[in-house]
Amino acid sequence: MTALAPAPRVDAPAGLLDALEAEAIHIIRETVAELERPVMLFSGGKDSVVMLHLAAKALWPAPIPFPVLHVDTGHNFPEVIEFRDRTVAKMGVELLVASVQDYLDDGRLEERADGTRNPLQTMPLLDAIEEHRFTAVFGGGRRDEDKARAKERIMSLRSAFGQWDPKNQRPELWHLYNTRHRPGEHVRVFPLSNWTELDVWRYIAREQIELPSLYYAHERDVVERDGMLLSPGDWGGLREGEETTRRTVRYRTVGDMSCTGAVLSEAFDVQAVLAEVAASTITERGATRADDRISEAAMEDRKKEGYF
Repeated sequence: MTALAPAPRVDAPAGLLDALEAEAIHIIRETVAELERPVMLFSGGKDSVVMLHLAAKALWPAPIPFPVLHVDTGHNFPEVIEFRDRTVAKMGVELLVASVQDYLDDGRLEERADGTRNPLQTMPLLDAIEEHRFTAVFGGGRRDEDKARAKERIMSLRSAFGQWDPKNQRPELWHLYNTRHRPGEHVRVFPLSNWTELDVWRYIAREQIELPSLYYAHERDVVERDGMLLSPGDWGGLREGEETTRRTVRYRTVGDMSCTGAVLSEAFDVQAVLAEVAASTITERGATRADDRISEAAMEDRKKEGYF
């Protein structure tokens, strides 16, 4: 058998990562300086891991002075939850968890017929923001992910009901950001807005950032459904004619297991992932997130309700 050639290196243009890092650090510092009670969303996914790494750099040598928040659907990958807990413990950051399962148990939310819980995250998120009186919420959203996120400003005002009005966008010229808000409102902050998926992976490679093992190729039982490779679970079981198969896959994004698909991959290390991402013509959400296929405006509708 002929040995596979090593994946080619995919390096960033000179200075690009430094510029993106400097912009993100500036955004984080501005937010902490201007807004009284920030929080950072942290799921253990690659974008939130990079964002937390940037926060530690931005505020060094002081510790990160704000908590991180995870809206846990109850269907998260066990490997990611273990990584989340280990990371916040290592970094000495306070972890807050808003549990969708708690809302299902007490009747504030009802299980969807398709078993997908991603759309159910909005109410726990908004309640956590209100309970802790957060005035700024860092999110890892990037403009290249989705049409709705492409419309988003770096600092995006949310109403007293947590809602986003795409027509009420503030100008952001010369890296000047408007953090003003009325009582009850808050600001969503996106330090990675101008990054691409490839930029994120280049930065992970450069900074040697640890990620959950799911992001690299591994063998896994999956079921093919609607053109996606999903992990089997308790959210509806196998449908008629479906069966699980053992495949070598990796995940480009990690979220609710019931709607997050894997991709066939032989990318066992970061350089191989870089080559794979560079060759892809579909964003990670477009390729692997069933909840974004509900409608053409699925993400924008959820954002208007208060989702990220």
